[in-house]
Amino acid sequence: MKPHAVFFCRNEESVKYVYTPEQIAEIGRLTDLRPGVFHEEALEKGELGDVELFFSTWGMPALTPEQLARLPKLKAVFYAAGATDGFARPLFARNIKVLSAWQANAIPVAEFCAAQIMLGLKGYFRNTRSIKCRDDWAKAHAMAGPGCYGETVALIGAGAIATLTKKMLEQNNVNVIIIPSRAERRTVSLEEAFSKAFVVSNHLPNRSDNIGVLNGKLFASMREGAVFINTGRGAQVNEAELIEVLEKRPDLTALLDVMHPEPPEDGSKLYTLPNVRLSTHIAGSINDEVHRMADYMIEELRRYLAGEPLVYEVSESMLLTS
Repeated sequence: MKPHAVFFCRNEESVKYVYTPEQIAEIGRLTDLRPGVFHEEALEKGELGDVELFFSTWGMPALTPEQLARLPKLKAVFYAAGATDGFARPLFARNIKVLSAWQANAIPVAEFCAAQIMLGLKGYFRNTRSIKCRDDWAKAHAMAGPGCYGETVALIGAGAIATLTKKMLEQNNVNVIIIPSRAERRTVSLEEAFSKAFVVSNHLPNRSDNIGVLNGKLFASMREGAVFINTGRGAQVNEAELIEVLEKRPDLTALLDVMHPEPPEDGSKLYTLPNVRLSTHIAGSINDEVHRMADYMIEELRRYLAGEPLVYEVSESMLLTS
């Protein structure tokens, strides 16, 4: 007998964005899938008491113990997105499995970062902004970076994105050092990483103890022409101090896919500084890439139904790592 399943998410549009009609049909083939997208209101009405499996994505709510009590048969949540720390712990408390496509979401972020890092190592960003006319050619060429071969890059954070980015870069003979977010796990300090690496890329996990840890002193210590990339969280950077350093050090480049607030307020110097490049939080899965996350969860569903070892199960200890 097929398990009863529903899509459970506060944002129906997110479900339609991430799961294609063909993917939804495949979930329906493998389970007894109820049509539609449900949220907390259905719990209040007692409509989901027989449901064993949730499928979700961005917009999965954190359920209270009282709400979970109305889901006596719920056994697993298949989350076609990345971080689960916003909703997973109450599920763990009731021994409900949480399966996440965090590894799928790590792929486009790592691709994005690896591309920017290699351009940064070539000095591309400083070089191109220095060309305004023919007379600038020789001066701009002198601002080229060291290149990739044997050069050092620092990845701040030791999770799936940093691990995959490291793998991509090492294929190009880049020397990669990873600095875990927890100080007791580090063999290289933040200070050493910022002063030694030509490119520093932030991948810190979203924890309160990481707020503001990337400060002006670190940015001021960076090498001539160095590059800082942020695809982690905007609040992990002391932006006022970053701006101050960038004003004093036009040789540096900041590539920011995340900011705090996001987008920056009108009048922010992040819009006007020539050595800042902003992007609109596009590093993670977007458009066609989001369907990979749904595919990962369908693959995991097949393993779950077959009683095979699960690949993408999240544990409470994983929320504390990196």
